[in-house]
Amino acid sequence: MIAPHPDVLALIAAGRTAGSLPFEAMAPEQARQAYAARRPLVQEPPDQVAELRNITIDGPGGPLPLRLYRGAGTDRDAILPCLIYLHGGGWVLGNLDSHDGICCRLANEAQCCVVAVDYRLAPEHRFPAAVEDCAAALNYISQQAKTLRIDPSRIAVGGDSAGGNLAAVLSLMARDGQLPQVLHQVLLYPAVDLSVEGESYKATTVGMTITPATMRYFIDHYAPDPASREDWRSSPLKSSSLAGAPSALVMTCGHDPLREEGRAYARRLEQEGVPVTTLHMSAHTHGMLTLSKVISASAGVLAFIGAHLRDVFNVAHQNVRGVDQA
Repeated sequence: MIAPHPDVLALIAAGRTAGSLPFEAMAPEQARQAYAARRPLVQEPPDQVAELRNITIDGPGGPLPLRLYRGAGTDRDAILPCLIYLHGGGWVLGNLDSHDGICCRLANEAQCCVVAVDYRLAPEHRFPAAVEDCAAALNYISQQAKTLRIDPSRIAVGGDSAGGNLAAVLSLMARDGQLPQVLHQVLLYPAVDLSVEGESYKATTVGMTITPATMRYFIDHYAPDPASREDWRSSPLKSSSLAGAPSALVMTCGHDPLREEGRAYARRLEQEGVPVTTLHMSAHTHGMLTLSKVISASAGVLAFIGAHLRDVFNVAHQNVRGVDQA
């Protein structure tokens, strides 16, 4: 196994020195507070964007908050492609603020509109609540594309970790005609099989940002009924067919219990005729993209994702990330 990157080792050492508890040692509300408290320590401030505004729509469980970003340098009246972004956090943690930095950066790098979804969290709202909320958001964005100044033929879905899981599920639902069409899916170290602990659960280095115990904690809160983990809407790798799914970018990390299932999903997509771009960061750990202050590679990876999306969306690069970086 490839040794962890020095940035990853430094992060682990700092957490050990600070006496940080793993999420699984805390009740969900405590874990959410700890997750939010760590954010300014590990994330750079978000880039400036051309527009940022909050929207609330009617969701299946009540009001559903969204946050819309338009990339810096884009024209106010331009009809932009859109990435619907679904945050990570094991279906238990995270919100619009936790992934603000990723959304701003991707809006700028891809010169697109990004819409983030504040879906309901477990254990208060278990599977399939998150799926239902994300599906409602995709429906709304597609139906209101003209008002939102979005091109409905260029809508992608993406997310990290649990958000990658939800993006994969929406992609299959769209393929099956249950949701509006999706052009592309961006799956960043996704969870795609909640029912099986793969080989990478055994090989993951102890003390990483996410460990097998952490994943069990998240899955037990989100899908406590083992039968629900066999449902492809919680475990998209269980789908009988991935053929006809939208093209995909799949990113995995070497020191991550989700490594092997993410790589298996990419292989299946390709084997079943879906165009796939893969990126494997063998020396890095789960969650690296929300660790921009401590993992130096995160900026380059987000730039790569942005360039990839520009290619998918067929848009020119304006070389703008935010006025603070000009």
